Amino acid sequence: MIALVQRVSRGAVYIGGKKIASIGQGILALVGIEREDTTKAADRLAERILTYRIFPDAQHRMNRCLEEIGGELLLVPQFTLAADTHKGTRASFAKAAPPEQAQKLYQYLVDRLQQRYPKVHSGVFGATMSVELTNEGPVTFWLQAKG
Repeated sequence: MIALVQRVSRGAVYIGGKKIASIGQGILALVGIEREDTTKAADRLAERILTYRIFPDAQHRMNRCLEEIGGELLLVPQFTLAADTHKGTRASFAKAAPPEQAQKLYQYLVDRLQQRYPKVHSGVFGATMSVELTNEGPVTFWLQAKG
């Protein structure tokens, strides 16, 4: 399971021009799900997203996590993160989970995060979304969890 996490001062998701979710300071995480992913991987990824230290401390070092700053989290499903781009000029999605499996695992991840942390918002699985964000730093990390 993959999360491309971005430190943001704001973020929002729109469907058909209508805002469906938005956050202030925190993390916007694009989430990709691969065929071999399980709930164990989702549990590990949830832990990493909440505790990964990407926010500055008093000395301007990235030593604080989302929970420590009380920031918000916006999850956005993005199957293209599971693409294989090693050859040619067109991505292969053979490693991406089928939609039914991916939707279940994505919802499991959202539910787990919401159980643990009160400031979690989500895009809509399978929808065509417009994502708006202001990346601070810029700070972006690729997190992966297996299992």
